[in-house]
Amino acid sequence: MDTVFVYVLRSLKDGLFYVGMTTDCENRLMEHNTGKSKFTSGHMPWEMIYKESHLGYAAARKREKYLKSAAGKRWLSKHLQSDL
Repeated sequence: MDTVFVYVLRSLKDGLFYVGMTTDCENRLMEHNTGKSKFTSGHMPWEMIYKESHLGYAAARKREKYLKSAAGKRWLSKHLQSDL
């Protein structure tokens, strides 16, 4: 079973947040910062401010969907407040 990371990016341009998942955080951040992701290309540069690992895509996808929900955004705000 693959280790899959759920991550949160913050745009250094406008402060926008982006939640995604990947098996390779370094490569994925590079893709976001070189315009290879359609949604994030207009908000470069990005920094990765949070990541967590999950065993398998199903668990990671469930967590990603939660973090994109209103409750998940509140959780992120509470837990990342000291880092932002």
